[in-house]
Amino acid sequence: QVQLVESGGGLVQAGGSLRLSCAASGSFLSVNDMGWYRQAPGMQRELVASITSGDSTYYSDSVKGRFTISRDNAKNTVYLQMNSLKPEDTAVYYCNADLRISYYYELYWGRGTQVTVSS
Repeated sequence: QVQLVESGGGLVQAGGSLRLSCAASGSFLSVNDMGWYRQAPGMQRELVASITSGDSTYYSDSVKGRFTISRDNAKNTVYLQMNSLKPEDTAVYYCNADLRISYYYELYWGRGTQVTVSS
């Protein structure tokens, strides 16, 4: 059974840092694109950052210059280094990954990790 498990969330003061991790496990052949989304209460889920299998990255304007996405292909893991955190970064953070199961790719989601930034 394929699953994505996030870790690294928590409570931090404004200006602080956190590092999120998301590891893919189970039966799959390879990992294509990976990404981080977040959802604040009453808001839609939004893309924060993504990284391709070739290490091309994308960042939303709200986190550009503060967050860094990276991946370790040997560990099937994607990271999100979050610096200079702001109260508006408070949300549940979800990772996703496009996994090659057989002759097709399928998108998987983690269950989320809470990030709370106090002012």
